[in-house]
Amino acid sequence: MGNKRGKFITFEGIDGAGKSSHIAGVADLLGKHGLRVVTTREPGGTPLGEKLRELLLNEPMHLETEAMLMFAARREHLAQVIEPALARGDWVLCDRFSDASYAYQGGGRGLDKQKLAALEQWVHGHLQADLTLLFDLPPAVAGERIAAQARKLDRFEQERADFHSRVRQAYLERAQSAPRRIQVINADQPQADIKKLVEESVITHCL
Repeated sequence: MGNKRGKFITFEGIDGAGKSSHIAGVADLLGKHGLRVVTTREPGGTPLGEKLRELLLNEPMHLETEAMLMFAARREHLAQVIEPALARGDWVLCDRFSDASYAYQGGGRGLDKQKLAALEQWVHGHLQADLTLLFDLPPAVAGERIAAQARKLDRFEQERADFHSRVRQAYLERAQSAPRRIQVINADQPQADIKKLVEESVITHCL
């Protein structure tokens, strides 16, 4: 592939929307097209990022601390994983990116969007995803899915229903502001139908 830059695809949605299960499917699709794929996640993706993830998901903290730690982990992630992979010509599939900060810290927690925009500009003003797949689902349905998993919940998953409603709304507003980049996928339907929509989006916008 030479030095041709790879593509960057991000997967977003409220907790329980099922986005993570579709990343492997997209990786498989791209692999069949002879592309090299790196799959990663946020917060996390690097040894430092995974340590910050543990703190972010489990330790109570001020909302501005939360936002800055998210972007600190993101800066490390970009430097160590995302940017080198794209430069090699690999495609990067990332479970959450900055849209999640606007949704969770902005919509959910109420942090001033100008502060988030400043952090975004500082950390990756030069880079946006080529495609973002937003898995949209009513919070009540997402909550049922999470409950069915019978596992320990992180502090975001433990938030009340109105928090998750604000997160969802912030995601949808973000999608309206960037309609070419963000493709909204109705995640409240059979997995096979969602998979078809996801693959069609990737083929249409990236291949």
